[in-house]
Amino acid sequence: MSLTSIDSSAPFIPAPLTIRKIDSGDLDWALAAGWRDFMQKRGDIIILALIYPLGGFAAAALSFNDELLPLFFPLVAGLSILGPAVATGFYELARRREVGLDAGWRNFFAPITGPNRFGIAVLTLGLAVIFAAWLLAASLIAKETVGSVAGIDAAAFLQRVITTPQGWFMILIGNLAGLVFAILTLVFAMVSFPLSVDKVISPFTAVATSIEAVRANPKTIALWGLRVVALLILGSIPAFVGLAVVLPVLGYASWHLYTRLVVR
Repeated sequence: MSLTSIDSSAPFIPAPLTIRKIDSGDLDWALAAGWRDFMQKRGDIIILALIYPLGGFAAAALSFNDELLPLFFPLVAGLSILGPAVATGFYELARRREVGLDAGWRNFFAPITGPNRFGIAVLTLGLAVIFAAWLLAASLIAKETVGSVAGIDAAAFLQRVITTPQGWFMILIGNLAGLVFAILTLVFAMVSFPLSVDKVISPFTAVATSIEAVRANPKTIALWGLRVVALLILGSIPAFVGLAVVLPVLGYASWHLYTRLVVR
């Protein structure tokens, strides 16, 4: 299949694609390539400069309802679960640049109207289910540790969290649960989304390929996940504005890492 276009009549790929072994040098290369793409296409920053900071502010505003205070951090942190779906636009821009095609900001939305839009929609639904499960888990953890927060303000809730054994336990268990969901998201989306932008493929085959990529490179993929988390935290300070740079770079870099991982 040509990389310059995706043949809408091509059959679904019936089995996971072949995976290469990668190392930390490939991670460095992918991030450097992602930065170069960002510097070439900085105008596309506007898209995520609006989407992600506004999403973070909306999550913060929603959770400052007293009943939803325990979900402030899970809502804001959990936005990263949906990141691979938003990043499909950057995968498409990077794919087009790779083969010398026009890669204007309008092409950012091509994956949701292209021949593999159904597969991408199914994968996005999968991320939405993971996100909802994370919020449910976070809510149950808060309820079983710090109890009801009805009628207290944000300052009082914060004091309860940082000064009581129940609050410390909530932080510990919440972070462990968050780690589980982060790993699940990484395994699910590491390869499946860029692969679905690159080829017409069943979403189940795309996820199977992603699982195989992680299985074949567990230490390197874990290191990539740590880098992603560190950059997302850095980009969230202050007020999420740094994400307008971090997310495009990570989106482009994830595409380039996919090209190293998968034999296309």
